Amino acid sequence: MQLSEQEVIRREKLGKLRELGINPYPAELFPVDTTSKGIKKEYEEGKKVTIAGRLMSRRIQGKASFAEIQDSEGRIQVYFNRDEICPGEDKTQYNEVYKKLLDIGDIIGIEGELFTTQVGEKTVMVKNFKMLSKSLRPLPLPKQDAEGNIYDEFNDPELRYRQRYVDLVVNPKVKETFIKRTKITNSIREFYNSRGYLEVETPILQPIPGGAAARPFLTHHNALNIPLYLRIANELYLKRLIVGGFDGVYEFSKDFRNEGMDRTHNPEFTVMELYVAYKDYNWMMDTTEQLLEKVALDANGSTKVTVGDNEIEFKAPYSEYQFGSYKNPYGYRCFPNGRGRT
Repeated sequence: MQLSEQEVIRREKLGKLRELGINPYPAELFPVDTTSKGIKKEYEEGKKVTIAGRLMSRRIQGKASFAEIQDSEGRIQVYFNRDEICPGEDKTQYNEVYKKLLDIGDIIGIEGELFTTQVGEKTVMVKNFKMLSKSLRPLPLPKQDAEGNIYDEFNDPELRYRQRYVDLVVNPKVKETFIKRTKITNSIREFYNSRGYLEVETPILQPIPGGAAARPFLTHHNALNIPLYLRIANELYLKRLIVGGFDGVYEFSKDFRNEGMDRTHNPEFTVMELYVAYKDYNWMMDTTEQLLEKVALDANGSTKVTVGDNEIEFKAPYSEYQFGSYKNPYGYRCFPNGRGRT
């Protein structure tokens, strides 16, 4: 593999760190006690803190330097001063390690004290820092000119989907999507668990792929000498549990379909299925409305969700056209079988 100039330089710095007796990838505890968000929320002048994060920017001015550290909850400004970091005669930690061997993208741990700059920014005065992980490839960070124009943004959809880890670093707002997804799955679990339904796991490797019509992925089981398939659906095994006597079961399952793909169709995807005994489709519609209302509240704090220029109201019961029904002049929802409700 042909390395870029930057990658060659970073590998040279990696070697120099090791020559100085510094392990660039220490597999040991670093006792973080706060985050960037925690510092800003519970700021206390002079408080000692220990944080860790990725070096995202720095401005070196001789024996002093301002930099930014990005952790899981945002960014915080840190201040490196040579005499604070190296109070003795040996200035290697600042002059060599910090100024020459650190790069944007490196993950470092910092011990320091909080103070406020003259312009009022909450900052960490670095007393000591430690290399936690050396970055060997440069980050695709955007550049901004004097007029405020931004260049080289990491915004190519193909690259962003293929390299989500890079997207998360340089476009931190993407984390909100991951956070909301977790809130949604947790909300669904709470909803079904509170009603006494059981979360289960069903087989991923199946002798006969069923429950849907799709081309499966095929593999071979050596011990049994039989072909097996990655499931295309979990439906049939959930139904067997109902047959076995459970009143309600649900599963968040990974399904696999060996077919076409694009940015909105993945051959590996997650589906949630619920099966309940002694109910009908009217019950399922009511339950789905209540579920969507709860999910909207838990994920967004409101039953109203804005999608593009449209606002969607998830407050149950639904009065708009839904599930093949409509609202008649008498305030009832009408269905194909003539059933109505307020």
